[in-house]
Amino acid sequence: MAAAADLTLDELRLELAPRIAAAAIFDGWNDAALASAAEAGGIDPAIARLAFPGGTMDMIAAWIDWVDARMEQAFDREVLAQMPIRERIRALVWFRLEAVTGLEEALRRAVAIQALPQNLARTAKLGWSSADRMWRLAGDTSTDYNHYSKRAILAGIYAATLAVFVGDESEGKADTRAFLDRRIEGVMKFEKTKAKWLGKREGFDPMRFLGRLRYPAR
Repeated sequence: MAAAADLTLDELRLELAPRIAAAAIFDGWNDAALASAAEAGGIDPAIARLAFPGGTMDMIAAWIDWVDARMEQAFDREVLAQMPIRERIRALVWFRLEAVTGLEEALRRAVAIQALPQNLARTAKLGWSSADRMWRLAGDTSTDYNHYSKRAILAGIYAATLAVFVGDESEGKADTRAFLDRRIEGVMKFEKTKAKWLGKREGFDPMRFLGRLRYPAR
């Protein structure tokens, strides 16, 4: 970790985020986890607290931002562009899950905090932001209603997949992978059937596939 004096508060947030998440497994998302993360990184806890004026939700938001940043660094847009759209979305979602593997208890606690009534608005904003970053990486440039429907639906699907992930004890998270695949494949089949039924000359448009996603029972 770089010296605290050389970091902006935003940079400090991202540096501390994964350490806080690791501490949250045992301490929960609280000041104890923040202090533990700061001390482990050689940072004065008082300085670290300045980076999280909003407390618990700021810590969780920083962890999400850290995952977002890792995802953007890991994928080359030109490489993604060569993949079918469903594979792009699957790869991006799965990368995010792998980034938090081993931290399921921290994730479980974070999700519980995000679900509190006072945190719902911010939680929705965070989910939208992550979905937007995934779609942009996937090459989406839509500006019409599809722009909004894709992000809203993907945020919901991602949240549902996370809910399966935190309790998945199957080898290699096979149950989570199957859950995600079913959601994507189900939508692809629906869109193909709809396009055929409507008799659209242009056929199935894969870039619109998340616009019709629904959240079915597991």
